[in-house]
Amino acid sequence: MRRLLTCLLLTLALPVSAQIYKYTDANGNTVFTNQPPEGTKAESVELKPINTTEPAKAAQEQTPRLSELPAEPYQILELRDLPNEEALRANNGTFSVGVTIEPRLGPGHTLRLLLDGKPYGTPSSVPRLQLTEVDRGEHSLAVAVMQGERIVQQSETRTFTVQRVSANSPARGK
Repeated sequence: MRRLLTCLLLTLALPVSAQIYKYTDANGNTVFTNQPPEGTKAESVELKPINTTEPAKAAQEQTPRLSELPAEPYQILELRDLPNEEALRANNGTFSVGVTIEPRLGPGHTLRLLLDGKPYGTPSSVPRLQLTEVDRGEHSLAVAVMQGERIVQQSETRTFTVQRVSANSPARGK
């Protein structure tokens, strides 16, 4: 029984230690094979060890997880180009605001405006955001750094007044 088991194990190990042979055929072509052909001079080929490398990490794995981010990853996050004391004159209610952010916006993060406490517009990676058709009167505005639908960090809320000329204004007729 032991001899049968030993023979069986040796038979299974043969393909692992297979030899490669090299020879030139009748047409002058170089041929590599695992069985030496009869009647030709075949030389044994020693193979070098196979080179291996670790697979590259996917881009997702390089982006830090939410749990790995600091509570406030940005030292500076604020709106600019909003007037402090005087009203913002925008006859059609369209204007843009700038965002100061340091360090630069991280991978997977976007900026989104919060107008009167509600998400406004689509998230963007550009630090210049536009508002359109904002009604006259007092409003509050903040900018949030988003990762997907989650707010990572939010700026201080700024209050401003939009002044639009009305078609019914008596001053308009002058």
